[in-house]
Amino acid sequence: MSEVRDLYGFLHPEITPEKEVFVSERFKGKDGKPMPFVIRPLEQEICDKIQRACVKTNKKGTSEFDRIRYVDEITAEAVVFPDLKNAELQKAYGVLGEVKLLKKMLYTNEYNALIDAVQELSGTDDFDDLKNDAKNE
Repeated sequence: MSEVRDLYGFLHPEITPEKEVFVSERFKGKDGKPMPFVIRPLEQEICDKIQRACVKTNKKGTSEFDRIRYVDEITAEAVVFPDLKNAELQKAYGVLGEVKLLKKMLYTNEYNALIDAVQELSGTDDFDDLKNDAKNE
């Protein structure tokens, strides 16, 4: 059974657009309206790279996966706006690094709302378990 298969869908996939999420009413623009965070879905390649960076091997050769760091890094990587790499923004909050900036900017409920939005946009089912681990530590 030789069936011709069409690659059109793989050559022209639908692109999931960036998404505006309002995680806090505290951030307002000059017009007084709440400002959204803008997030993007993450490709598996990026998640794999972050996952590998979150594995620690001790002197005994035992590896351990840092689930909390993984959630933090994935969340920060998905944020398009505000630019978490912006030196002026990091300086304003007195931190260095994207994850530290997010954690300084946001209250717990706001941070969890951002994690949820990233999970939803990227379609990461196991994120709930990772997020719950992060909450419990």
